[in-house]
Amino acid sequence: MVEKLISGDVVSQHNTRESCWIIVHGNVYDVTDFLDDHPGGSKIILKYAGKDATEEYDPIHPPDAIVKHLPKEKHLGKVDPGSITKVVKEVTEEETARQDRVKNRPSLDEILNLHDFEAIAKETLPAKAWAYYSSAADDEITNRENHLAYQRIWFRPRVLRDVSKVDWSTTILGHKTSMPVYITATALGKLGHPEGEVLLTRAAAKHGIIQMIPTLASCSFDEIVDAAKPGQVQFMQLYVNQNREITKRLVQHAESRGIKGLFITVDAPQLGRREKVPILAHADDM
Repeated sequence: MVEKLISGDVVSQHNTRESCWIIVHGNVYDVTDFLDDHPGGSKIILKYAGKDATEEYDPIHPPDAIVKHLPKEKHLGKVDPGSITKVVKEVTEEETARQDRVKNRPSLDEILNLHDFEAIAKETLPAKAWAYYSSAADDEITNRENHLAYQRIWFRPRVLRDVSKVDWSTTILGHKTSMPVYITATALGKLGHPEGEVLLTRAAAKHGIIQMIPTLASCSFDEIVDAAKPGQVQFMQLYVNQNREITKRLVQHAESRGIKGLFITVDAPQLGRREKVPILAHADDM
């Protein structure tokens, strides 16, 4: 039996808070009841009500997020691709200038330290991506103090040692790593690169370091694990869901996929208010 396609004209009629449909990857979803539960707020969904939201959805959600979190009765079917009203994005002068800076950014050989990475990222990332990656809660006092705390740590010098061969390798939770750092859990990897966290997975394998998978990744958990090489060590960061059964399933699935360490976030009973990010979000509607 041939599946009946939903016309884009029909979707476009459901463009209000009372009846809100969106298109993601060619599928139509009724997200009316989800508006107030969306972690990013209802405003961004309503901006795409009755339209194709795929371009906005992809950088900040795993591909299967909408399928997992919406009840099946809210999955309305496939849209007729020839009838979709696409959101036309105007390329501003600022965006054109940013794209030029991306093309002309320095090569990796010219980047000497993390400060250089940060300076280049500020000039080349989209404004919202930079705001998210660089921001911290409220007045960012704790963020600044974290930087200062590291500056107060000194290494004890050892002299008259043979340094013809230097071995940086060590272990973290009993697992070998080529150097005493790991890739920590930072959300929304696709804001920085279309491949998102799987790019970090491949880099971790190449250089022999450990990757921690974030709960709020842009790629799905299984995509990230599938990208790992055999024997590659991965940890997982976990926000404990109020529904303990959901948390139990996540942990059991992580164990079955070979995750070696679980890092539970315990200092976020409420998400910090990132003041930079809401300011930019509202700028779109001015």
